[in-house]
Amino acid sequence: MIYTKEVENMCPVAKGAKHEPAPIPEEGKWVHAKEIKDISGFTHGIGWCAPQQGACKLSLNVKDGVIVEALIETIGCSGMTHSAAMAAEILQGKTILEALNTDLVCDAINTAMRELFLQIVYGRTQSAFSDDGLAVGAGLEDLGKGLRSQVGTMYATKEKGVRYLEMAEGYVTGIALDKDDEVIGYQFVSLGKMTDFIKKGDDPNTAWEKAKGQYGRVDDAAKIIDPRVE
Repeated sequence: MIYTKEVENMCPVAKGAKHEPAPIPEEGKWVHAKEIKDISGFTHGIGWCAPQQGACKLSLNVKDGVIVEALIETIGCSGMTHSAAMAAEILQGKTILEALNTDLVCDAINTAMRELFLQIVYGRTQSAFSDDGLAVGAGLEDLGKGLRSQVGTMYATKEKGVRYLEMAEGYVTGIALDKDDEVIGYQFVSLGKMTDFIKKGDDPNTAWEKAKGQYGRVDDAAKIIDPRVE
């Protein structure tokens, strides 16, 4: 370390009180974090790309500073899905500092990593007050049965009104309307469940029927329309 002549000529002044970093909550403990290995936690965050044409939801499970689980969900950009595949290979096994300074291929994923880094090192995690944190696999459980991202896709025009296309339950196949043409419910098929049924041996038509469901007052509908056609 090099000191300037001015500093070398100064007399030493002793440091008094030792100011510890503020403790942050981590997995049921209060931690004075001084190094990356002092950081643990599970959290989610959102990132977006520069032209704001796509977004990424990133979920990370960090143990002793190392990413042990990563869930990457993207929407709005076709190239981003391929970037997510590469980022999923890159992230696991890296420290959060390494991940912060690694090109995760897509601006939205990089931004999500930045936002999560801030949450984690400040102790703002979903597992902050959970003893020993969340088990590896917690991110996968977020997807629910069928292991598909929960996506909401709605479309509307002033001229023709609203169209439900995708709900948390799945792909919307029909919108139920009352006599005044107002929405009172919808029919859907869970594509994740349908695929699982087919993998277990059901033919596609049987799997389709078993994976169907409805929400709202569908049985009272005056008519049901296909939101992608009618």
